[in-house]
Amino acid sequence: MVNIEKGSGQRLGAWLDETGCQFCVWAPQAERVELCLYDEQEQETACLVLPGQRGQYRFGHVSGIGAGQRYGYRLYGEPQDGLLFDGDKLLIDPYARGLSRPLRWDAESYEGDSAAMQAKSVVVRDDFDWQGVTKPTISPAQTLIYEAHVKGFTKLHPAIPEAERGTYLGLCHPLMLTHLKSLGISSLQLMPVAAFMAEPRLEDLGLTNYWGYNPVAFFAPEPRYAVRDAVTEFKTMVRELHRAGIEVILDVVYNHTAESGFDGPVLSFKGLDNSGYYSFEPGAHGPDFNRYANVTGCGNSVNLDHPNSLRLVLDALRYWVTEMQVDGFRFDLAVTLGREAGEFEPMGAFFKALLADPVLAGVKLIAEPWDIGPFGYRLGQFPSQWQEINDRYRDTVRAFWRGDGGKMADLATRLMGSRDLFPKNWRSPHTSINYLCYHDGFTLEDLVSYNQRHNQANGEDNRDGHGNNLSSNHGVEGPTLDPRISSLRLQQKRNLIATLLLSQGTPHFLGGDEMGRSQLGNNNAYCQDNQISWVNWQWRPEDERLLAFTRQMVALRASSEVFSNLRLCDDSWHGAQEHCHRVDWYHPDGHPLTDQDWQAPMGQAFAMDIGSLDEEGERWLVLFNASGYDIQFRLPPPGEGMEWVQTIDTATNDGLPFLPDDIKRQVAVGRAHALKLLERVSPPLDPVGHHAP
Repeated sequence: MVNIEKGSGQRLGAWLDETGCQFCVWAPQAERVELCLYDEQEQETACLVLPGQRGQYRFGHVSGIGAGQRYGYRLYGEPQDGLLFDGDKLLIDPYARGLSRPLRWDAESYEGDSAAMQAKSVVVRDDFDWQGVTKPTISPAQTLIYEAHVKGFTKLHPAIPEAERGTYLGLCHPLMLTHLKSLGISSLQLMPVAAFMAEPRLEDLGLTNYWGYNPVAFFAPEPRYAVRDAVTEFKTMVRELHRAGIEVILDVVYNHTAESGFDGPVLSFKGLDNSGYYSFEPGAHGPDFNRYANVTGCGNSVNLDHPNSLRLVLDALRYWVTEMQVDGFRFDLAVTLGREAGEFEPMGAFFKALLADPVLAGVKLIAEPWDIGPFGYRLGQFPSQWQEINDRYRDTVRAFWRGDGGKMADLATRLMGSRDLFPKNWRSPHTSINYLCYHDGFTLEDLVSYNQRHNQANGEDNRDGHGNNLSSNHGVEGPTLDPRISSLRLQQKRNLIATLLLSQGTPHFLGGDEMGRSQLGNNNAYCQDNQISWVNWQWRPEDERLLAFTRQMVALRASSEVFSNLRLCDDSWHGAQEHCHRVDWYHPDGHPLTDQDWQAPMGQAFAMDIGSLDEEGERWLVLFNASGYDIQFRLPPPGEGMEWVQTIDTATNDGLPFLPDDIKRQVAVGRAHALKLLERVSPPLDPVGHHAP
């Protein structure tokens, strides 16, 4: 016989103490809340009415319960507008820190009593041996973000134990740590790891939500990625990544849930407080509870304008930072989180709460600065402590290297940190998250191999995914045996990678792009839990060369203050500066670029002279040539007693300098479709100690 007492109800969720477990849930308007307990085979052992109530909170204490206990809630109440009480629906605790298994939609099991379909919430004990490992301290200047999917990154790795492939433990396997460290990345950004459920539509098509952007529990790590215990194994992954000096950033989805719209299932939030957790379209006399606001495109929109929803999200963020020890967050469709009364408010409650919170104020905060609602594109409009994903950077760099004319001025702006969007003196030079490819879109390999998307496997007649990818197949759609096309594609990948790592801002790299990962032209592989999405660790010779080039470029950026932490004399973000940098721009013939040059409709080549004002400080010259022919560049004087030395030339197979160039006469050849990097150095001494002539 299981007994329940009132207890204290001080904390939402399920919390163990010396004698049992305290349960507390937010349940406004409910007449009765039942706590249902299950054994490890998910057979119900008891269903108890929570006896305690304080305002809208219901709570109770059950003696004799320990870690691992399965449970769920059932709510009963009178039908009211906006409320969906249904005692047949077992509900996941919104504060559940663990789930018993992955949640998979099953229409037959959902009908009537849904307990058989529903994953059970799990009571979790928080103790874990962190072995003295603490969070790494990565400065903004040294941050390089690498995006990966927990399952897809290791699922095909032949040297990882089979049971650990595609799991949290696989991601922190020594082989993975070695790869990440050798690449030089500082921060691993994981696609959603909070527990999720695939949409019923995808289940009917025999597909699944591979990406995980359909959450059911904001606190619980996804069980699909665990060997046995998701919570412990997630912590183990974080600990080992931190031990290797790598931050963990989570891609979090607080803008919608898997409960979808009016016809969607009741899994958790709907059954507890549907009218509070979600936003609704306006009606004649208040919210129309038959029409969910859908600024996310996923059927519903979480209402952070409601204090309880806001508390839930803030509590979840604090939990991931403190108990799970993560270092930051990338917020999916972040504009939705800042909507108040339907309108985006950059100084709204969500942003103020983050800034004022002593736990969250110091973590990395990255916004996807748009949603699909009215006036939903808000790039450059987030609070100053936020970083923002910059799709303008992506589009400009892609277009320039594809060969589009008239992109020089816009490219120069992107190279300098997009200060038109993130103004000097107000936003950090590292605010712009610069990227070439993201999980949604072409991989780098596909960007240079396909003109069109190839999403037939998604079951939507190739209508889904972005139609304007600013890509080029360079003559053949998809894989080719033509050596000329293959060579040009590899060169273009080097151009794009080099540009990314020589740009001001924070670079973001899509996992696998450094080794030629392809999705066979699918630019919306959200439902492809198969080899289309999984990283292939069987490398071609050209993949080995691209990996070596990427490592070379990452190391160069890390060692250079100019490219990782430029301090322009007219930017007071860092305060007064004794030593600052400058940037000059040149036409290939050597004269400074004029307004007419910048706006030339066919302009495709220019030089960027960037570095120290001091005669002997760090200084670089970057030659950009996106045209289809070689161009001779006349170089600016390097300074008294100095000379230019070639460091990178993307027109070679390994990125090393293309020789010979007549640098002594201040002339260098910018090869067609190529980038060349030169460094200013002191000339070497001859054997008797004089500078070589």
